[in-house]
This record gives sequence, structure tokens and C-alpha cells, in this order.
Amino acid sequence: MAKNLPGASPPPPRRLIGYARLSTEEQFNDTQVAELRAAGCDRIHQEQGSGASRARPVLARMLGELSAGDILVVVRLDRLARSVSHLLDVIEDLKHRGVHFRSLGDPIDTSTPQGMFSLQVLGAVAQLERALIAERTKSGMRAAKARGRVAGNPGLRERRPEAIRAAAAARNQTYLDELTMSAQTWLPTVEQLRPKHSWDNVVRVLNRKGQDWTVERLRRAVHRMVREKLADPALLARSPRRPPEDHCMKLVAAIAIADPTLSLRDIAGQLDQMGERPARGGRKWQPSSVKALMDEAFRFGLLRN
Repeated sequence: MAKNLPGASPPPPRRLIGYARLSTEEQFNDTQVAELRAAGCDRIHQEQGSGASRARPVLARMLGELSAGDILVVVRLDRLARSVSHLLDVIEDLKHRGVHFRSLGDPIDTSTPQGMFSLQVLGAVAQLERALIAERTKSGMRAAKARGRVAGNPGLRERRPEAIRAAAAARNQTYLDELTMSAQTWLPTVEQLRPKHSWDNVVRVLNRKGQDWTVERLRRAVHRMVREKLADPALLARSPRRPPEDHCMKLVAAIAIADPTLSLRDIAGQLDQMGERPARGGRKWQPSSVKALMDEAFRFGLLRN
């Protein structure tokens, strides 16, 4: 067993965060909570909702709050996911952020080799499931074509109002599901920067993190999250108007808020990559110029000590 070096502080203990979901037909989830507490969970998030829907506000907020080293704990896999593919999507996102997952009633614990093996088996099952569905779909389309039928929804082809409404509702729900599942990758940054910073600056910061947003798409996403009561309406407030010459100051402040660990040189490098012209002339940003803009941002209240 590895020992800590002399003088080195021991690693912080892992937090066990529990999630209990009560179906719409159930009335009590005391059993789930009791099992999670017995497993040592520091905090337990409780939610009521159908397992068929991904739109779960408590789950979305909790996933966004988890940090590296945490362990998400559920009583059974069906309390978290609606399908194997959905479960794997959630676990893959947690893995990228250094968060482990444990199911008390199943042999799944991503902090152990045995649990990772079980997860790989689940992944193989999901891949087989997708392949079988795709093959059945292709076979059905070939059979329909042989019988002279046209593939697709006949109600949509005939422009029936009820079919059009049903298709629109399905697209709407799919969009909300996608937003809810991805919220932890972009919403915390939006909450840090809005409304003090413009949508343009927020999009710049998100895209610097490897995402692909436009102002229109981001505003639409935030509007939808607010409408579903998954985000604070204050995010939609108008950002304060400032003279055009303050653009660089606001951008530097936005970058610093999104990642407080960046050095002045790091921020200067990001500004260069964004194609921003240095405020004091020259071809490249210097740490001293970034420092001057950060000092100004502190005076305007965009940054706080």
C-alpha cells in the first residue's frame, strides 16, 4: 500500500452522494433513503418522476454539482437510468470529470476493477441492443418496400394535424432531454457569467472549452431551461451596457470567472487564440495588459476578491 510522503497532507476523503428516485406511482422512498444512509452517503438527493423521462431537474442539478473524487450512489440502476444506453451516457460523463458511480443492488462500482468489468459487459449488451434494433428497422423497411409501401409516418405524409402535433411534441421532448443531460457541461459557466457578461462573451468562453455554441442556440437553451424551472430567470436579464472600449475588460473578466486557476499568461494566450487585438497595441497580449484589464474589472465590480 502506498504511503504518504513525509509532510504531505493525506488526500481528502471521498464524498458519497446518494440519489433516490420515487416513481409517480409510489408514495414513499424511505427504503431507498435508509439504504443510502447505511452506505455512508453524505448527502441524498430525492426526486419523484417517471423512469421513462430524462427530464429530471433534481438529477440534472446534482450531476452538475459533483466534483472529481465524488462517488454517486444509487440503490438500483433503474433509479438512475431509463435504459442501458442512458446509463452508459451518464457514467461516461461522470468518468470524464473524475466522478465514480456505485449501485448498491448491482455489481457496478467504477472505483473497483470488478465494477469496471461489469460496466464493460453492460456496454457490450447496449451495443448488441443497438445493432439488433437497427437490423430490425432495416428488415422492416425492406419488407414494406417489397409490399409497395412507403417508409415513414403516413399521418405526416398526409399532413394530419394530430400527427404533426405528436411529431412536434416528440421533437420538443427530445430537445429538453438533450439539454437536461448536457446541462452540467455548460450551465454552470452560464450561471457564473450571466447577466454581468454579454451572451457573446459567454459563448466565447464556452467554445474555448471545446464546445460549439452560437449566441442564438445558447439563448434558446437557457430560455428553455428557465421555462422548465431548471435555471434561474435572472440569467435572462439584460447585461449592463458599457462603452465599446470595455469589450476586452469584460472578456478578460469572463475568462477569469470561468476558470479562476488561469494565470495572467494563460489568459493572454487565450485572447491571442481568440483573435482579439491587444488593448495597448502590438501583436500579442502581454500579462501586464491582462493585469491592467483585471484591475479595471475589479473596479467595475465584474470581478471580486
